[in-house]
Amino acid sequence: MLIGSEYLLLITVIVILFGLQWAYRLRRDLLRIPIRIHVNGTRGKSSVTRLIAGALREKGIMTCAKTTGTLPRMILPDGSEYPVFRPSGARLGEQARIVSIAASYHAQALVIECMALQPHLQWLSESKLLKATHGVITNARADHLDVMGPEEEDVALALAGTTPIKAKMFTADSRYVPIFRHAANDRKTQFIRVGDEEINALTGEEMAKFLYVEHKENVALALRVCLDLGIDRETALKGMWRTAPDPGALTIHPIRFFGRSIIFANGFAANDPESTERLWNLAIDRFPDVERRIAIFNCRSDRPLRSEQFGEVCVQWQPADYYLLIGSGTYFFARSAISKGMEPKRLLFAEHQSDNDVFETIIELSGKSCLVMGMGNIKGQGLSLVRFFRNRSILREAS
Repeated sequence: MLIGSEYLLLITVIVILFGLQWAYRLRRDLLRIPIRIHVNGTRGKSSVTRLIAGALREKGIMTCAKTTGTLPRMILPDGSEYPVFRPSGARLGEQARIVSIAASYHAQALVIECMALQPHLQWLSESKLLKATHGVITNARADHLDVMGPEEEDVALALAGTTPIKAKMFTADSRYVPIFRHAANDRKTQFIRVGDEEINALTGEEMAKFLYVEHKENVALALRVCLDLGIDRETALKGMWRTAPDPGALTIHPIRFFGRSIIFANGFAANDPESTERLWNLAIDRFPDVERRIAIFNCRSDRPLRSEQFGEVCVQWQPADYYLLIGSGTYFFARSAISKGMEPKRLLFAEHQSDNDVFETIIELSGKSCLVMGMGNIKGQGLSLVRFFRNRSILREAS
């Protein structure tokens, strides 16, 4: 029989051998995929991942992609997709499994969204699991400050952890170029920034061909990566236009209800204040003649800091007629908003109410025409409310 020390030694040897075998398989699979694109950033990661993958497919490059956004998805070379199975919740090792799947499809390219938040896990994801040939950072905004903060600059520093070694790094961010450039230089990586000239070169006609509301910064960034891979602009855009949007993309769902015109804009997935304000302004500019504006904030009791941020800054935005609070932990939003001067009568609480009840409240407030925009968090009731409006949209009926 084995005594205690011998048993412990045996277990240690087995664990080491298993780890070596796992590392060997991962390295083998990575070498089988010549193009590996690791997409990180605060906002737009899922969109940029899908845009680049769509352009690669259009060029005829066998491509797999994986997004981590609203609903984690594995996207196969034919453009079909399926949910990522997570029996034990989200784990970083999932990325290695995605690499293995892509290799089994003989993929020439893998475009994968960073799923880590903790700064050291972001570094680990790139340096040990993915070893990208092309790194992408969309932007750095004040989000997940409890993990990457406390300041927005700390978020940029955390994101820089996914800078690949001796490769190429792309970004459309204008504020933290020194941080990203320093990280690239430190890792002997070529730094490429997409500037205003490339962003403004996208025409209104080109952007209008997307089936959802996409941002020029995302498209310009994806186009620059594709250009580096030898894909011409026309081919890249054609593939991007064909790409299915992420479930969290800004979509518009108009509804006619007994003479009322209600336009629902899904901005739930933009869960930082700066990005959300941009979407709010975009929706207002697109529908300037509505009689009423209703801002729906989906709060989460496990994200009190985010609720407080939104409550504080939304007072400074173009005003809504009403602010409808759904989800949980709405108190944090309301307390912050009132402390910054919001009229309490504009705040309406619909915590734990059903989608039907929320809709009835909107009808009572809407007047003859109304712009309703969902914000804050897509998870939980945010996603179900999007489905509620999408399934009743006159655009869906027309199709």
